[in-house]
Amino acid sequence: MHLPLSHPAHPPVQNINELLEERLSFGQRAADWIAGRVGSWGFIIGQSGLLVLWAVLNALPSVRHWDPYPFIAMNLLLSLQAAYTAPMIMMSQSRQVLRDRLEAHEDYVVNCKAESELIVVLRHLEAQNEVMADLTSQLERLGRRLDLLEGPAELPRESL
Repeated sequence: MHLPLSHPAHPPVQNINELLEERLSFGQRAADWIAGRVGSWGFIIGQSGLLVLWAVLNALPSVRHWDPYPFIAMNLLLSLQAAYTAPMIMMSQSRQVLRDRLEAHEDYVVNCKAESELIVVLRHLEAQNEVMADLTSQLERLGRRLDLLEGPAELPRESL
């Protein structure tokens, strides 16, 4: 009996992250870099420190005030920062959503490949079980034939 053999008929799995990374433009890389830095504790702590320093230096009587209270220049700089970083963060998030969709699709494709490979393996095991059952029955038949040919087995004599 011939056992079915299978060779994968599908292309190999690809790393979506590497494929997407290769296709990013300079602007997209910059937006991802900025979104990664602005969304970190280091940035929040650093910016908070700069804002406190700005306010303290502009409130001390011994220092020349370049932006006296209510800190209009600081508010302008923060507004400019928000106006430029928000769209970059949104662009980066949009790409992350696309990446997540592609990864989900690739997971689906991998699961389908795994399922088809499992089916092949199970069929192969089933064919092996059939071959083993056939061999077992053939061995049993041969054993019965040998028993018939040899006749009744003699009992060994006991030595006295």
